[in-house]
Amino acid sequence: MTPQRIRPADLVVHRGTVHTFDAAGTVADGLAVRDGRVLAVGDVTGHIGPATAVLDLAGRTVLPGINDAHLHATWLGARWPHPLLGAPHEEKPVTTGAERRAAILRAGEVCASLGITSYTEPGLGPGETGCFSAEVLGEYAALHREGRLRARVTVLRLFGLLDGVSSAEDFLRGLETPVPDADPEWLAVTGVKIFADGIPPMRTAWTHHCYADGSHGALLVDGPDDDARAANLASMIAAAHRAGLVVGVHATGERSIEAALAHLRAGDHLVHGDLVTPAQLRRMASTGVGLTTQPAIATAMRPMVATALGNEVAAKAWPLRSILGSRVRLTLSSDAPVVTPDWRVHLAAAGELLGLRGVTPDLTARLLRCYTTEAAAQDGSASWKGSLVPGMAADFCVLADDPHDIALADLPSVAVELTVTGGRIVHEA
Repeated sequence: MTPQRIRPADLVVHRGTVHTFDAAGTVADGLAVRDGRVLAVGDVTGHIGPATAVLDLAGRTVLPGINDAHLHATWLGARWPHPLLGAPHEEKPVTTGAERRAAILRAGEVCASLGITSYTEPGLGPGETGCFSAEVLGEYAALHREGRLRARVTVLRLFGLLDGVSSAEDFLRGLETPVPDADPEWLAVTGVKIFADGIPPMRTAWTHHCYADGSHGALLVDGPDDDARAANLASMIAAAHRAGLVVGVHATGERSIEAALAHLRAGDHLVHGDLVTPAQLRRMASTGVGLTTQPAIATAMRPMVATALGNEVAAKAWPLRSILGSRVRLTLSSDAPVVTPDWRVHLAAAGELLGLRGVTPDLTARLLRCYTTEAAAQDGSASWKGSLVPGMAADFCVLADDPHDIALADLPSVAVELTVTGGRIVHEA
């Protein structure tokens, strides 16, 4: 018999723990990469050729690349290392092409250092300026053509104001503006973001609960009254669907969540969901509407919600245990630079929200999937990224320790030693 030819790999990592995050939760000891894709997992020494780069993991752990489903990267690059919820920091304006480019590249460095290989930039468009302007999208496209992106980028466009009011007329005009051509595996403009309301600490979340001044917040959509604003929100969502776009709705109050859920469909998602109710979670599970939330923001802002709406409401906010117990597609994210983009900190915060102590490997695996496979599903890329099986994108990170073997509270101390995007090393400690 003629011996079978084994294709040599461009890169082999072996002698460690490789969490593939496939459907069966397969764990292997090696990974081979060729042409930016996973070539093989398991015993991959046979794929080592004369030109193969070989990394001995020496017991270290490989995870699929982290996919942050809601990260304002350009804003992060402009502010780094100063999050919004932290020490006061004077933010420099980002108005020129050079400033926009520098911010994107700086964010790419930060993300690579954290093992982040994909992120969703939520809110770029003609309605905004600075770090959220339509020009930022053009800069992303230019950097992509130059091969300078370190992470894959999904963009949701914004046709109103960040944390501000939008109108159906502006939204319809925005839908007509063009998007740049790009390889969708590196730069994909898949949908739109709509601000349904603000946040509870600012008393701008639309809620049935009563703020100290007697108000209840309102929808951040133009209209003379609640019914008109809800109708305009519905028309905006419908227009996005007609255009074949997914919709991400910023909604924190349970009234804004309800108004959005009346019109969202499978593949859409809510962002934040601070005051989401059990009934709303059931509805989301049945309709296929996802939820993106940020554990570190929840732990930081719960006292502020208590000040705004009382301890009883705050205690029920961000019901992570109920969310995990539902069938809602959950993605975790940072919303950086509101807080740190470090996913390790957010998983530790999730453990705090859940009241966890000690090592919880099954739950850790579930939470890690919210930052990998579930995030890939949300941005429509589950067929080619998010897990480490042959044929999938070779996006992964190497950690000094296995997150499954330590307590979530200790995860921030685990070093990210290597990040690979599309088979290319983009960070090496």
